[in-house]
Amino acid sequence: MNQKENKKTWKVLESEYLIKRPWLTARRDCVELPDGRTIPEYYVLEYPDWVNVIAITKEGMFVMEEQYRHAAGKVSCELPCGVMEAGETPLEAAKRELLEETGYGNGVWQPLMELSPNPGSMSNTTYCFLATGVERIAEPCLDLTEDLSVYLMTREQVKELVDRNGIFQSLMVAPLLKYFYEYD
Repeated sequence: MNQKENKKTWKVLESEYLIKRPWLTARRDCVELPDGRTIPEYYVLEYPDWVNVIAITKEGMFVMEEQYRHAAGKVSCELPCGVMEAGETPLEAAKRELLEETGYGNGVWQPLMELSPNPGSMSNTTYCFLATGVERIAEPCLDLTEDLSVYLMTREQVKELVDRNGIFQSLMVAPLLKYFYEYD
């Protein structure tokens, strides 16, 4: 039996929601560990699942976005990304987000990886996809909360951004590193 199989989950003894809003849900759990110890206040942030897409055009250009991220106080270069809506599969959400934010679609799609933003305190998963051979098929249709610009970048430009910490969001760096590791 490996070490992972030996670990047991914690038992939730009590759970209380502190705030429930569309973009912020926090709860306080009282949990019991497998050895019987209790943690009376363990805080969890609940978010919907997220998706992001490494989208590469037929010409080999990466579809990238730039937008201001208020919590970090930075303008950030990113992959197309977004929140899964109720009832959507991760693939459906990824295709929708790419089309809505960039106007790009079609192509060949495959799952690349799944990530946890922070498994110690956040409940959601980020599903990362690779879409190759995408093409511009519509005008972007941004949500009211979105303010972004779309750019096409070469493989070398994206690698340089990753190398010099030009992409701040870890959930986007990880799939890009995996992509460059597997497809270089």
